[in-house]
Amino acid sequence: MSSKIYVGNLPYSVTDASLRSNFAEFGGVTSARVMMDRDTGQSKGFGFVEMGSAESAQAAISALHGMSVDGRTIIVNLAKPRVDRGTSGAHAPTGYRASNRQNVGYGKDGYGGC
Repeated sequence: MSSKIYVGNLPYSVTDASLRSNFAEFGGVTSARVMMDRDTGQSKGFGFVEMGSAESAQAAISALHGMSVDGRTIIVNLAKPRVDRGTSGAHAPTGYRASNRQNVGYGKDGYGGC
Protein backbone atom coordinates (compact mmCIF):
# COMPACT_ATOMS: atom_id res chain seq x y z
CA MET A 1 0.00 0.00 0.00
CA SER A 2 1.39 3.39 -0.96
CA SER A 3 1.40 6.46 1.26
CA LYS A 4 0.98 10.02 0.02
CA ILE A 5 3.05 12.72 1.72
CA TYR A 6 2.45 16.47 1.74
CA VAL A 7 5.60 18.60 1.54
CA GLY A 8 5.07 22.28 2.29
CA ASN A 9 7.08 25.52 2.48
CA LEU A 10 9.32 24.37 -0.36
CA PRO A 11 11.74 26.83 -1.96
CA TYR A 12 10.65 27.81 -5.47
CA SER A 13 13.84 26.23 -6.84
CA VAL A 14 12.70 22.67 -5.97
CA THR A 15 11.70 20.56 -8.98
CA ASP A 16 9.89 17.24 -9.33
CA ALA A 17 13.24 15.50 -9.91
CA SER A 18 14.95 17.00 -6.85
CA LEU A 19 11.91 16.22 -4.69
CA ARG A 20 11.97 12.61 -5.92
CA SER A 21 15.69 12.21 -5.28
CA ASN A 22 15.48 13.60 -1.73
CA PHE A 23 12.75 11.11 -0.78
CA ALA A 24 14.26 8.16 -2.70
CA GLU A 25 16.90 7.58 -0.02
CA PHE A 26 14.10 6.44 2.34
CA GLY A 27 12.47 3.94 -0.05
CA GLY A 28 10.75 3.57 -3.37
CA VAL A 29 9.10 6.74 -4.65
CA THR A 30 6.04 6.10 -6.82
CA SER A 31 5.57 9.76 -7.77
CA ALA A 32 6.84 13.21 -6.77
CA ARG A 33 5.21 16.41 -7.93
CA VAL A 34 5.71 20.07 -7.11
CA MET A 35 2.45 21.97 -7.61
CA MET A 36 2.73 24.77 -10.17
CA ASP A 37 0.65 27.88 -10.76
CA ARG A 38 -1.36 27.53 -13.98
CA ASP A 39 -0.91 31.13 -15.05
CA THR A 40 2.73 31.85 -14.18
CA GLY A 41 4.23 28.35 -14.27
CA GLN A 42 5.98 29.14 -10.96
CA SER A 43 6.05 26.70 -8.06
CA LYS A 44 3.31 27.15 -5.46
CA GLY A 45 5.76 26.14 -2.73
CA PHE A 46 4.29 22.73 -1.94
CA GLY A 47 4.13 19.29 -3.44
CA PHE A 48 3.20 15.66 -2.93
CA VAL A 49 5.32 12.52 -2.82
CA GLU A 50 3.85 9.05 -3.02
CA MET A 51 5.95 6.27 -1.56
CA GLY A 52 5.65 2.53 -2.05
CA SER A 53 5.19 1.62 1.61
CA ALA A 54 3.91 3.19 4.80
CA GLU A 55 7.19 2.35 6.56
CA SER A 56 9.31 4.26 4.05
CA ALA A 57 6.85 7.16 4.14
CA GLN A 58 7.08 7.35 7.93
CA ALA A 59 10.87 7.19 7.80
CA ALA A 60 10.96 10.08 5.31
CA ILE A 61 8.52 12.14 7.39
CA SER A 62 10.54 11.59 10.58
CA ALA A 63 13.83 12.48 8.90
CA LEU A 64 12.77 15.43 6.72
CA HIS A 65 10.10 17.30 8.72
CA GLY A 66 11.56 20.57 9.98
CA MET A 67 14.69 20.41 7.82
CA SER A 68 16.05 23.60 6.33
CA VAL A 69 16.14 23.64 2.52
CA ASP A 70 17.62 26.79 0.96
CA GLY A 71 16.81 28.69 4.15
CA ARG A 72 13.20 27.47 4.42
CA THR A 73 11.99 25.03 7.07
CA ILE A 74 9.97 22.42 5.20
CA ILE A 75 6.81 20.76 6.49
CA VAL A 76 6.52 17.03 5.81
CA ASN A 77 3.50 14.98 6.91
CA LEU A 78 0.96 12.48 5.64
CA ALA A 79 -1.35 14.06 3.08
CA LYS A 80 -4.96 14.42 4.10
CA PRO A 81 -7.61 13.06 1.73
CA ARG A 82 -8.83 15.60 -0.76
CA VAL A 83 -12.19 17.08 0.23
CA ASP A 84 -14.67 17.38 -2.60
CA ARG A 85 -15.97 20.91 -2.36
CA GLY A 86 -18.50 20.31 -5.11
CA THR A 87 -19.51 23.08 -7.44
CA SER A 88 -20.82 26.46 -6.56
CA GLY A 89 -22.68 29.31 -8.15
CA ALA A 90 -24.29 29.06 -11.55
CA HIS A 91 -22.18 26.03 -12.43
CA ALA A 92 -23.99 23.86 -9.90
CA PRO A 93 -26.69 21.58 -11.31
CA THR A 94 -29.26 23.42 -9.20
CA GLY A 95 -27.84 26.87 -10.03
CA TYR A 96 -27.25 29.49 -7.38
CA ARG A 97 -29.90 29.61 -4.73
CA ALA A 98 -29.76 30.98 -1.23
CA SER A 99 -31.03 27.64 0.06
CA ASN A 100 -27.72 26.08 -1.08
CA ARG A 101 -25.81 28.26 1.38
CA GLN A 102 -24.76 27.05 4.77
CA ASN A 103 -25.51 29.17 7.78
CA VAL A 104 -22.49 31.46 7.93
CA GLY A 105 -23.44 33.10 11.21
CA TYR A 106 -24.67 36.52 10.13
CA GLY A 107 -27.96 37.15 11.85
CA LYS A 108 -30.68 34.61 11.07
CA ASP A 109 -29.76 31.68 8.82
CA GLY A 110 -26.88 33.49 7.12
CA TYR A 111 -28.95 36.17 5.40
CA GLY A 112 -27.94 39.17 7.55
CA GLY A 113 -30.16 41.36 9.63
CA CYS A 114 -31.22 40.77 13.23
